[in-house]
Amino acid sequence: MLLAQIVDVSDRVRSTRSRSRKIETLAELLRGLSDTDAPIAVSYLSGSPLQDRLGAGYATVYGIEVDAASAAELTLSEVDVTLSLLARTAGPGSKQAKADLLSSLFGRATEAEQEFLRGLILRNLRQGALEGVMADAVAQAAGADADTVRRAAMLSGSLTTVATDALVNGPGALDAYRLAVLTPLQPMLAKTAESPSAAIASLGTAEVEWKLDGLRIQVHRDGDTVRVFTRNLNDITERVPEIVAKARSLALDSVILDGEALIVGGDGSPESFQDSMSRFGTDDGSRELTPFYFDILHLNGTDLIDRSTLERRSALETVVPAGQIVTAIVTADADEAAAFYDEAVAAFQEGVVLKQVDAKYEAGRRGGAWLKVKPAHTLDLVILAAEWGSGRRKGWLSNLHLGARDPEGGYVMLGKTFKGLTDEMLVWQTETFLEIEEHRDGHVVYLEPQIVYEIAFDGVQRSPRYPGGVALRFARVKRYREDKDPDDADTIDTVRAILERRS
Repeated sequence: MLLAQIVDVSDRVRSTRSRSRKIETLAELLRGLSDTDAPIAVSYLSGSPLQDRLGAGYATVYGIEVDAASAAELTLSEVDVTLSLLARTAGPGSKQAKADLLSSLFGRATEAEQEFLRGLILRNLRQGALEGVMADAVAQAAGADADTVRRAAMLSGSLTTVATDALVNGPGALDAYRLAVLTPLQPMLAKTAESPSAAIASLGTAEVEWKLDGLRIQVHRDGDTVRVFTRNLNDITERVPEIVAKARSLALDSVILDGEALIVGGDGSPESFQDSMSRFGTDDGSRELTPFYFDILHLNGTDLIDRSTLERRSALETVVPAGQIVTAIVTADADEAAAFYDEAVAAFQEGVVLKQVDAKYEAGRRGGAWLKVKPAHTLDLVILAAEWGSGRRKGWLSNLHLGARDPEGGYVMLGKTFKGLTDEMLVWQTETFLEIEEHRDGHVVYLEPQIVYEIAFDGVQRSPRYPGGVALRFARVKRYREDKDPDDADTIDTVRAILERRS
């Protein structure tokens, strides 16, 4: 199959807001795939290559400047082979070798294919074919039940594997998928609620848990064998011996646990997310990670994912020590939920998660049965620069460079974001920013410091990457502050004070 066929379908999916039309467009292509092309096509149309890590960043990908091919000739298999070579290229001289591989690939691609490949390699396609849409398209193409496809993907941890199996071997192949200890499954996710009271209004009686600011982990044990996986299903067993040891000490034969891992200070309060994450990059055993579990999916040969939230919680409490279980209450009272939320925030937790008491564990889904509530911080920051977008944002200035005011003069960059920008805002800011452009450096347009945006964020962390030594976590745009001048923007001292209060 030609890459051009995938690019065409991707464009058609991106250009429509109709979910049913997206599904029909994808299903039409999926029906005609060969055994070889099926996994490649499904992964590309889901927005990611088959290879986990390609080792090619923005500068490398956008640094490739070659003439586009006049006719479409690249096949999916040829692209996949090149990306596999790219992933395996490492060591001295690898940067140039990767650039050479990409130059050769891009030289055989049309202009539209080049743009698609950039988004694919950087996992930045934003084409609208998310896993939920793709699962429905696979079901339609294979003549399978959509819930069966989603459940098989959940249990296998790979929609690409399930899709290929269903398309090649028929819907009956999906019956073979079972929950398997030592094989990671996609975690259940939570949607955002505005407040604990809003969540209670939606769920009724709910289990309300502290939301910890750590690394999501999934711990599997079968006999003495233990495996620890991240939210992205990466195996980190060798890097967390303390978690492995605690799992082995449990009085049970087999289990799958869902939770968070973080560093806890001497006073029992959590260390910052950044400190917990940095532990994974070192061999320093002096900073021990502590697991805190909030769910159990399998116990001693029995799968629990179809049991209710309260049944799973009860099972969890029978086998895991109380000190390794996330704090929780069960309530239908909005005031009690709000007070519990306040306690969580006061204890430096990230917020709370409210769970429907009779909900099953729907792995891989962000349904309405779990609702998270987190405090939203905001700052008024100056926009220092913006980057030209790609994919559906091509032609618009998108990624924003955020700056806090330095009381001694100038501005200090705190990071970048394109989150929260509507199409209308993209159009407005592109026109406005070009009128106050100071200079350009590649794809970055630097601006006169005139525009102030209100930016929401989840926290502040130390960062050697930026001159102020701090950066915002999960920054997103709330609005343009036309009522404020740059002199009214928040200062770098304010930002550092937020970090100090957290520390």
